[in-house]
Amino acid sequence: MSMLTPPGMGGKYRITGDKYPRMRRTGGRRKLVLAATGGVLALGLVGWGTFQLVDVFTGGSTATAAGGRNCPAPATSASPAKATPLPAPGRIKVNVLNATERSGLAKQTADALKKRGFAIGEVGNATEEYDKKVKGTVLLLGAADAVDGAFPVLATQVGGAKQKVEAPVKSEPAKADAAEADEADGAAKGPRKPNEVDLIIGDGFKKLAPEAAATGALKALNAPKPSPSPTAAGRC
Repeated sequence: MSMLTPPGMGGKYRITGDKYPRMRRTGGRRKLVLAATGGVLALGLVGWGTFQLVDVFTGGSTATAAGGRNCPAPATSASPAKATPLPAPGRIKVNVLNATERSGLAKQTADALKKRGFAIGEVGNATEEYDKKVKGTVLLLGAADAVDGAFPVLATQVGGAKQKVEAPVKSEPAKADAAEADEADGAAKGPRKPNEVDLIIGDGFKKLAPEAAATGALKALNAPKPSPSPTAAGRC
């Protein structure tokens, strides 16, 4: 058997020529890749564990730039708002004035409002300033204080009511004869009281809102409106 014959071949095979097969170890590169991957994972786990330990020993939160903690915002709960009480219908004096060409409309409307508890003042035709010039349903005319008082209460009785604040006027001497006041058209002259409103009927007016709907709207108007308020937050 030749020296070039690999052992165990029994001389059956002979290697000739000047090129020889290379004998490589199998699986070496795969082991290196697995070892490198395992090392990277081990380093990642060590870093993550270190971060968790630091987070626990520093109180579980990171200080903000202002020196505080990242605490959750306090929850809010609704509490009834303290609103200014509105005047009752009986405390509102309504002057019902007709600015249309339909006769008797002011008296019919005044009678209906009286049944609903409103105090009725002047009843008649509108002044020249508004006569046949109100195109909507009604125009509510009153002092600045009526915007948050008498206006919204009276607006529950008729839909589409427009509002107008009347400029204050100087007081005039009272008329000696009450009959003279009844003959004059429009509302009585003089300083306007907060709860005195002119209801001027316009061309778009048909009738007052149904009494049940108006009563419900008035109750909703007087109901307190909830306002959000923060609740006490615990320590974080």
